[in-house]
Amino acid sequence: MRVEQKLYQERVSCYNEFMLHEQIKNGIKEAMMAKETVKLRTLRSMLASFTNELVAKNRKPQEMLKDDEATAVIAKLAKQRKDSIDQFKKGGREDLVKEEESELAILETYLPKMMDKSEVEKIASAKKSELGINDIAKKGMLMSTLMKDLKGKVDGTLVKEVVDSLF
Repeated sequence: MRVEQKLYQERVSCYNEFMLHEQIKNGIKEAMMAKETVKLRTLRSMLASFTNELVAKNRKPQEMLKDDEATAVIAKLAKQRKDSIDQFKKGGREDLVKEEESELAILETYLPKMMDKSEVEKIASAKKSELGINDIAKKGMLMSTLMKDLKGKVDGTLVKEVVDSLF
């Protein structure tokens, strides 16, 4: 392989690792031009969370997060929005519920598609028989292996619900 090709591939692979972070930065510019205030606010909060994550990991704030790190941060933000929606519904604040739901919808566009319950049930029952777990006391072991296998593809509460239904 020629040196130029190798350098090009290194640059492309390096760029691809940071695609999501770069996409969000560009999204801010587009939201400003389109005057989309909700999207702009959400993207800015995502970028601020990326910076906080970088600082927490003792990295420079100007660096970029890799896609898997950025996805983890976005998933955390989405979970916060879901919790806020629940709290606002309990408090009877429908105006804030709508606001949080619109932000959550924007956040979910940047997250990978989550698995549905039927897919998780198939995987969980297959893993249960593979590990030979019949005792309810070993439910935690099944949960931990499923969470490792399905990391980032499914919500933990759904996995817990499916595992509970198996016993």
